[in-house]
Order: sequence, then structure tokens, then C-alpha cells
Amino acid sequence: MSNPPQESREIVAAPPAAGVAKLKLAARIFLLVPLATLAAKAVHWYTSKSQSQIEINSYRVFLELVLLAGVAAAIIQVFWSRLRRWMDNMSPIVAATVLLLAFWELITSGFHWLPLPYFPGPAAVLQSMINDRALLFDSTWHSLILLAGGYALGVIIALITGVCIGWFSLARYWGMPVLKVVGPIPATAWIPLAMVVSPSALFSAVGLIALAVWFPVTMLTASGISNTRASYLDVARTLGAGRAYLIFRVAIPAAMPSIFIGLFMGLGTSFLTLSVAETVGVKSGLGWYVGWAQGWAEYGKVFAALIIMAAFFSTIMTALFKVRDRILVWQKGVIKW
Repeated sequence: MSNPPQESREIVAAPPAAGVAKLKLAARIFLLVPLATLAAKAVHWYTSKSQSQIEINSYRVFLELVLLAGVAAAIIQVFWSRLRRWMDNMSPIVAATVLLLAFWELITSGFHWLPLPYFPGPAAVLQSMINDRALLFDSTWHSLILLAGGYALGVIIALITGVCIGWFSLARYWGMPVLKVVGPIPATAWIPLAMVVSPSALFSAVGLIALAVWFPVTMLTASGISNTRASYLDVARTLGAGRAYLIFRVAIPAAMPSIFIGLFMGLGTSFLTLSVAETVGVKSGLGWYVGWAQGWAEYGKVFAALIIMAAFFSTIMTALFKVRDRILVWQKGVIKW
């Protein structure tokens, strides 16, 4: 019996591409986060001589928990496909974050390239979070209530005015000049007037956040409504649709992509307005906490609040993305996601 050709033998001997891809994926999941954490532990050991013992212990425990979580997740993902997909997507980001912490500790506590006390290391910031955890939790909770109240109020008013301006010509005639005059003024510029007019600092902060949200949501809602395709409206009218049906079942669904752009823009401006509004009159919240800690030159607490702000706002933004993806699921396959 003759031997198979050389090319056939090479094809048979070569491992399947799917198997190679799985091996690379497993290696990335298993190695990225643990290796990054071990590098961070080495940096922490090198810089620990310039830190207090309580900071050394807290940060070491934190890194060990990250290492343990990374190893445990790498083992569990073998049996859980959903976790494996998540780790395939997030492992590089988590590893990069851990390495960023190591770099931060190296340039602050290690080489002292950034002056103290203005730039504390991650160990000092973590210890500040632990020491002030009750106050930080209370501040985060109050910021969430303030943001949710102002954002919800601004969105409700903006959707009403946006639909009216986009659909009714009379409302557009009188409403567009108001948008052009009031809209470009930053909401924070109204703080002195809000403190005089409003009966309390809480109401003024909610009103300022609502004003910051109102302009972008109104503008993009009106734009989306007015740009509804005439063919959609003509077909609905042919089938006997009335004005209410045209507005709520045709124009508003067609304008949803523009409306969500306005919601994202309004969320960004509301974050800025919240941080500024909490420094004037409000006696709680993350913005208030930053001002209070800065007044006492507790810059570890300032950085702790900033990190919590970033996580807090990022979580809300992610939730809004999830809502957008759920409502605009019909766009999948039509536009690039």
C-alpha cells in the first residue's frame, strides 16, 4: 500500500484551528489576571518600606483576594460557558487595571515622582476607603437619590417638550428660541440664582440636574420626531391612524435612536452638575465629601471618592446601555453594533 502524499500527512498532523483557539483562550484566561496580580504584589513588596503597616496589610489582602478571584474564575470557567465568554472579554481589562495600580504605586510610594500628600499611593487610598466606609456609603446613597430625582424629572419634562416641539409647528415656533437661548447656558451657571429662588439646597440641586438633562434630551427628541420618515406616516394614515397613534406608535419609536443619544448626553451633563451642586449648600453626597476631604487636606479620601464616583457613574452608564440594547434590539443586524 502506497504512503499518502506529503501534503495529506501535514494536513492530518496539524491540530485543528478550533483546538488552537481554545488553547490560546484558556491560556489568556488563566494567565493574564494572575500574572498581573503577581507583578502588582512584587511592586507592593518593593514599595512597602515607605508605607504604614496597616496600609501594607490592607493592600496585600486586597491583592491576594484579586489573585484568588482570578484563579477561581479561571477554574470555574471551564465548566461555565457564560463565565468563559465574560472572562474572554474582560480579562485584558482587569489585568490592565491591576497593572495600572502597580504603576500608580511605583511612581508614588516607590520612586516618589509625585509629591505627597497630594498624590497618595493606592494602599493609602484603599485604607481611606476602609476607614471612611460608612460615610462614603452614605454619601454615595445620597448622590444616587439626588441624581435619580433630577435625571428623572429632567427626562420627563424633556420628552414632553421634545415631542411637542418636534410634532407641532406652533410649539416649534415658540419653543426653539427658548432652546437656543437657555440651552447653551451651563446648568452650573444658574447656581447663584437657584440658591436664592429655591427654598432648600436639595430642591435647587435637583432643579439644576433636571435643567442640565432637559436641553440635550429635548433637542434630540425634537430632532428625531421631526425627522420621522414621511413614508411611515403616510402608511399609518392610509390604515386609518389618528394623531395619537402617529405620535406614540410611529414617530416616537422612530425617534428612539436620537432620544437615547440625548439620554446619554444628559447623563454626562447631570454627572458634572451633580458634583458641582453638591459642593454648594448640600450637606451630603460624593461631591460634598470631596470638598470636605480637600478642606482637611485628606487627599487619600479625595482619591477614594473619585474612584467611587467613577465606579458609580460607570455602573449607571452601563445600565443605560443595557436598556438601550433591549429597546433598540431591532437595530441589531441593521447597523453596526
